[in-house]
Amino acid sequence: MDYTKLNCPPFSPDDAKMIRSTRIRIGRNLKAYPLGPGITREGRNKVEEAAQKAFAAFTGELEGKYYKLGELNESERN
Repeated sequence: MDYTKLNCPPFSPDDAKMIRSTRIRIGRNLKAYPLGPGITREGRNKVEEAAQKAFAAFTGELEGKYYKLGELNESERN
């Protein structure tokens, strides 16, 4: 999907002020790894490493910093 071709209305100034971060949920298998209960801890770590490499290549509006969920405090998770 090309985000530059999306036709989305802009957020109102009040709504835009409330957005502090976004979360991307990976909801499908990577070719070499199963999802959910079928994956080992080692597999999860490898999936995260692969995702981090992909995220590091993002530029422009998609560029940002990756935070591991387990390293965030409770207020940062919400």
